Amino acid sequence: MSYAEYLVGEPLIVTAALTGGVHGKEANPNLPETPEEIGRAAAAAEEAGAAVVHLHARKPNGERSFSTQRFQAIDDAVRAHANDVVIQHSTGGTGAPTADRHLPLRTDPPPEMASLDMGPLNRYDHLTSENTRGTVDALHDEMRDRGIKPELEVFNDGHLNEVHGLLERRDLADPVYATLIFGGGTLTRPRPRNLLNAVSNLPDGALFNTLGFGRHQLPLTTMGILLGGHVRVGLEDNVYYRQGELATSNAQLVERVVRIAGELEREVATPAQAREILGL
Repeated sequence: MSYAEYLVGEPLIVTAALTGGVHGKEANPNLPETPEEIGRAAAAAEEAGAAVVHLHARKPNGERSFSTQRFQAIDDAVRAHANDVVIQHSTGGTGAPTADRHLPLRTDPPPEMASLDMGPLNRYDHLTSENTRGTVDALHDEMRDRGIKPELEVFNDGHLNEVHGLLERRDLADPVYATLIFGGGTLTRPRPRNLLNAVSNLPDGALFNTLGFGRHQLPLTTMGILLGGHVRVGLEDNVYYRQGELATSNAQLVERVVRIAGELEREVATPAQAREILGL
């Protein structure tokens, strides 16, 4: 997508990343952790304008879980509370065994989408995710077999090379959908020019989603709207509403980006429109 798509009014898909698997209520007590909390947060985010919810699972003690059963409980809660939102599971790894990374794909029914990290990365002082090409290919192949659309997570410019490499190794259904991620560690530095550069290096015809961690969420997602892309917000990526002020909910962050899109005259996609745009 491009600035031209923005000008013609291509609907904006808002993804809400509700909980993540790194920080918990110690960072923001409003962050949902249990299936019931996540289900209610998904419904509120959908009502605020999110078409997609990006989901992680947590154990009862709040630690991250890859368990199929735990994802199933979350999906059941989301479907009980929300209306029609698109469910997207995380398969992102933080040193977890490769076999565990497949478990979020095995719910019944499977999620409509799942994240696929495009290579190795470091975050903070203690998190490393290996993501070999073998792991990427194996996760992709199970997604293909189960009818799950991969959301290609691009944490740095090297991962853009890996997107092109994956397209040479595998036949992905159109449209290719990549999330461009900006932050610390081995992620692309969160600078406006780096978003422009990343967009220009995507495969022809690929759609993109914009994700900025922390204080970079607001400016980079606003820029993503103008460039004709889509956006992701939520407490997984940013626990603050503004500097020094914790966000009250995921829905609050969705409401803000929807409000900005409205000021920029960009229609916000419903879940049905998002499914059409993404080819789900």
